[in-house]
Amino acid sequence: MINQEALRETIVLAARELFSRYGFKKNTMDDISSAIGKAKSSIYYYFKGKEEIFEAVVESEALMLRNKLTYILKEQKENPELQLQAYVLTRMQSIQQLANFYNALKSEYLNHLRFITKVREKYQREEIRTLESILKSGVDKGIFEIADVYTAAIAILTSMQGLETPLFLGNIEPTSVEPRIKSAMQVILYGIIKR
Repeated sequence: MINQEALRETIVLAARELFSRYGFKKNTMDDISSAIGKAKSSIYYYFKGKEEIFEAVVESEALMLRNKLTYILKEQKENPELQLQAYVLTRMQSIQQLANFYNALKSEYLNHLRFITKVREKYQREEIRTLESILKSGVDKGIFEIADVYTAAIAILTSMQGLETPLFLGNIEPTSVEPRIKSAMQVILYGIIKR
């Protein structure tokens, strides 16, 4: 007998692939059951419907992103400037790869799903707290000069969110994503005024 947790994970992984390829709207429970080679009843044992599967997929991708960012922040913990740069670069590159999570954050179509608002709010609060922590550490170490850490965290987050649309809608070549993010980081960290 197949381990129940393993089968649930198989459903989530298959759905993740289908949702990222064809979108939430176009996929059905039949598509997901075909992808895993099981009857729909097997899926309904674990999930009430497609929305609940999508929620599990989004939570899974959010956890993947959180783990990646936590690892990056620990690697650079002694240098807040490098930590901030690594955070922004890793976040932008990862969010591009996590299509379902990105769609959950941005898609107007998904607004009818109750959990989407909670995901958006929770993730934004986490990001602001993380950025505040990095910035405060930089201020404490004399690396950053910031009068209002909270507002600075919001400004950085807003800048990243503003870059998502051109980066992910294909307006920028994939090979130029990293240099563009680094260039934006230069503006965020050092401004545009000639010194």
